[in-house]
Amino acid sequence: MATCPPYPTHVHRHTHWWQRTWVRYGALITLLALSGLVILALVREQTGTQGFLVGLGLAVLPVPLLMAAFRWLDRVDPGPWRNLLFCFAWGACAAALIAIVANSFATRWIATATADPASADTLGATVIAPVVEESAKAAAVLLVFLFRRRDFTGIVDGVVVAGVTATGFAFTENILYLGTAFGTDQLTGDSGIASVTAATFFVRVVMSPFAHPLFTVLTGIGFGIAALSTGRHRLRRALLPLAGLLLAMGMHALWNGSAAFGEYGFFAVYAAFMVPSFGLLTWLVIWTRQRELGTVRAELPAYVMAGWLTPAEPYALGSMRARRIARQYARRHAGKEGARAVARYQACATSVAFLRQRGRRGRAGADFAVRERALLDVLWHLRDLARPALDHAARATAPPPAPVPPWAYPYGGTHSAYGPRTAPWPYAPEAPYAAQAPHYPYVPPYHPYAPPGPQRP
Repeated sequence: MATCPPYPTHVHRHTHWWQRTWVRYGALITLLALSGLVILALVREQTGTQGFLVGLGLAVLPVPLLMAAFRWLDRVDPGPWRNLLFCFAWGACAAALIAIVANSFATRWIATATADPASADTLGATVIAPVVEESAKAAAVLLVFLFRRRDFTGIVDGVVVAGVTATGFAFTENILYLGTAFGTDQLTGDSGIASVTAATFFVRVVMSPFAHPLFTVLTGIGFGIAALSTGRHRLRRALLPLAGLLLAMGMHALWNGSAAFGEYGFFAVYAAFMVPSFGLLTWLVIWTRQRELGTVRAELPAYVMAGWLTPAEPYALGSMRARRIARQYARRHAGKEGARAVARYQACATSVAFLRQRGRRGRAGADFAVRERALLDVLWHLRDLARPALDHAARATAPPPAPVPPWAYPYGGTHSAYGPRTAPWPYAPEAPYAAQAPHYPYVPPYHPYAPPGPQRP
């Protein structure tokens, strides 16, 4: 009698040359490289060589801060760097090229049709530019959502992908604006604080470096909520990204049109709308990240019962402070290799928790068992380096014991009728980093997988 294999077997299928991974990667890199060369030539043509260099030097200043902020938001379950590099390159090269060509063409067409260049510029900035630019940036979010679905699991992933794309777009746009302002100052002879370059730098880099990321993050939130929806809600999964894109376009149009509201229209929109929106979205993302940590603490105890994790690990992996302490402990006792092992252990354990949550909600896919077992095998391989660090972090961040009321000690002294006042820590005492022997706890029969090694009957 034939039996089914425990895991899906690989079926070899003939693939055409355009379906191969290296062909797709090569085509994508070529597209981004050509877009970068064309946008470089266009910006240099409009600003001149000297203006381009000045604009580049000033525009690069906010980029590390924004990238670090988005990477910090993604610390719970960090996505691969290749996704972030693709998003930044798409925003800085492809999206910027699409925006420059489409905006210029639309503005010239409107000016020719209406014979009013002033109104054409206003209409292009408030209507055409938001639609074109937000659509071009949303294309990167859509590509990651479709082709890197495993890395796009929720709102935080959508925010990070959209924010990094918009950071790249703002970088190229700032080069253009700052370089043009520098060229204007060269013609007028202005310099210092009173120059156009200084004013442009203050508005675009100091006051509103988050403007473009704030717009596009709305699109990312729409895709993130769609990623959380089950397969039964297909209409919702299609409408939510579109709703986020429309909100991004509306906010972008309001920002671009603030100059038409009078002398202080820009500052009014900035204070009454942009700053509160930025604060609200920041709170939403941080709250979502805390929920992700709660998911880690809620899902991992099942693997503790099965013997894959120790009792201290769900608490240590569900706290950003404990995670940091564990990496620092590993670095002190096992060097950079130990710190990297702990970081990978934390990432895999978080992925297991999220995968289990998606499996309970029916969103894990047909390869759930294979992916879960692969992640668990990685955890088991790294356990000797990671477990001592996580146990130390759990002890270091554990809340203090609750005070015991006096009536619990009817006989006085330091002991009650049932034992000493302070109970020992439930986990094993700290031992030298490499001297702790691996522990193989009992595996209940209901769990589908058992960790390798000897087990107690």
